[in-house]
Amino acid sequence: MTEGSHTIRRWIMGILVVQVGFALILMGADVMRSLPALLSPSQAPALLSPVGPGDQRRRFDPGDITFRTPSPGTRPVPATQDMPTRLEFTAGQMGERPALTLTGTIAPGDGARFADWIGTHVRPEIVFLNSPGGSVTDAIEIGRQLRRMGIETAMTDSDICLSACPYVLAGGTPRDVAPGAMVGVHQHYFGENIALPAFLAVEDIQRGQGEVMGYLIEMGIDPAIMEPALLTPPDEIYVLLPEELKGFGLIGAPEDS
Repeated sequence: MTEGSHTIRRWIMGILVVQVGFALILMGADVMRSLPALLSPSQAPALLSPVGPGDQRRRFDPGDITFRTPSPGTRPVPATQDMPTRLEFTAGQMGERPALTLTGTIAPGDGARFADWIGTHVRPEIVFLNSPGGSVTDAIEIGRQLRRMGIETAMTDSDICLSACPYVLAGGTPRDVAPGAMVGVHQHYFGENIALPAFLAVEDIQRGQGEVMGYLIEMGIDPAIMEPALLTPPDEIYVLLPEELKGFGLIGAPEDS
């Protein structure tokens, strides 16, 4: 075997070692991200426990959402007892108004799926939301599409809109949240991992937060809503009170915000 062949083999082995090293770092990062919750699980009350001023943080596990029966006549379509792992689009009618219900986790790619759906169906005048959140990027993408089309967002008394979902809610014009509905915010992860080097992870987080702040301002939402969000860990959710929904501008028309 020639010296050149040995050199190529060494380069290939070096690349493989680096790739394995990065894989181990990514796995370790995921473990470290989960470790605090495993060692010190949230002691907050259950998600559906009543909230009051100063007592608004609740345990949050998007895979453990309890079904709530909506009041008769408040939904354009029946509510599902299972929370889909990505958004489901279900068309219906609210009186004479074409309506759409978005149900489930906001998965990566759902923004594009929503655009495709809208492009091939009757445009709804109102979109109902029932989601535990998910991809921030896709939620913002859907919210911007709703705003461009002038579509109203709404929630019935049994619906939830948590984590990234309020960014979809914010896109509506106007926005309506029925008494009993649950809207909540918390910290988000940005990017696929939090692997070293640390300065890149911090840069990614700061860029993501900056994009969220810009979007909220664009939608007429008070960016002060980020304060309770940033103070609430991902395994908990900060449930917004009706007066906060109004104060931050999450209900009503954008011009009222």
